Amino acid sequence: MPNDTQKSAIVTGASRGIGAAIALRLATDGYAVVVNYAGRKESADAVVGQIKQAGGTAIAMQADVSDPAQVKMLFDTTAQRFGAPHVLVNNAGVMMLAPLVDTTDANFDAMVAINLKGVFNCLREAGNQMPEGGRIVNISTSALAVNFPGYAGYCAAKAGVEAMTPIFAKELGGRNITVNAIAPGPVGTELYLTGKTQEQIDFVAGLNPMGRIGEPNDIANAVSAMVNDDTKWTNGQTIRVNGGMA
Repeated sequence: MPNDTQKSAIVTGASRGIGAAIALRLATDGYAVVVNYAGRKESADAVVGQIKQAGGTAIAMQADVSDPAQVKMLFDTTAQRFGAPHVLVNNAGVMMLAPLVDTTDANFDAMVAINLKGVFNCLREAGNQMPEGGRIVNISTSALAVNFPGYAGYCAAKAGVEAMTPIFAKELGGRNITVNAIAPGPVGTELYLTGKTQEQIDFVAGLNPMGRIGEPNDIANAVSAMVNDDTKWTNGQTIRVNGGMA
């Protein structure tokens, strides 16, 4: 039976990296967290184990966000276990970097399906199920502000996410639901670091006035702030969390 006093949060793509850090932080903040994953069950279970060991409440739930039916199941099951989700963090994503002329149809389609349509699917379901006063945070990217070569397909999908954010905020008017986006700069996760040399990483760190790339907790802390009632007057915005890089 749902707990009437504890609010729930869905974090998509939460089995590792930024998503895992967000799930852990929201659990610390007192939410019952649904750790969504697509294929990394063991990793998702490990995140749930960390949350429970710290005294929090969490379950792992498989769902491919690119599939509307699976997204509906994700929300329906969350509602049955914990009540309708008060927080949604659209974090699930894939990144296949290549010059535009070398980007395959399969890679472009995957980035659109997961990074853009996946967010669309989750927003639509949240619009149908989320209670008044809910909080939605979409994860975009600060790569949109720096135009790195090789990021065309990835940024095209994330630009769509940023476009949907303020529109959906207005469409939910009257329900006290905020819809914002956080655009991280480079963060030291497996997703970002794979395929990069130390020289490349050092170069990117040197572009930042803080002299480093981000850490997952930098983004998790920002998400925590955006779902807090102290920021309930911030709505329809994209906030670049990147140490001043762009």
